[in-house]
Amino acid sequence: MRTVTVSWDKPGGRFVALGRHDGQTIAINAPPNLGEEQRGPTGFSATELLLAGAGACAAWDVVEILRKRRAQVAALEVAVDAEQGREAPWTYRSVTLHFHVICDGLTVPVMSRVIRLSIVRYCSVIATIAGVALIAATVELVGSDGTTTGRQPIELALPDSPLADGAEPITDEEV
Repeated sequence: MRTVTVSWDKPGGRFVALGRHDGQTIAINAPPNLGEEQRGPTGFSATELLLAGAGACAAWDVVEILRKRRAQVAALEVAVDAEQGREAPWTYRSVTLHFHVICDGLTVPVMSRVIRLSIVRYCSVIATIAGVALIAATVELVGSDGTTTGRQPIELALPDSPLADGAEPITDEEV
């Protein structure tokens, strides 16, 4: 079982989340204190944390898979775009992960398979939201000489998702 503790830091006008690693906290926005005028943000919003969790979860798996392949990756960034419903509870309707990878020697088809494996098979955060939100992904490879593939869409076919369309699940051997 995983446990995260969220405490209200009233003087700071925020919540503070603490996971299993002592001293590692995350600041989360909270409503203004009574009588307080509008103020700027005091941390991530709760929904931004969900998106950050999805991006970090998928990136973790991609890095691990690429390490096993002995791929030489200089940098990896995941930008997560999402659309929320217009009415309460403002659930996410679509989430797109954009992978930006600086490397030499990898191709879009290989990176697409690696990212698909992460999103479809291993990322627990995406598996949790996939039943209610359309999940999509793109990849852009940038070489050390600055050449780029541009953003390329990745076919995911997530089970139990609006993208499923009856596609067969991928296997570890496909990577």
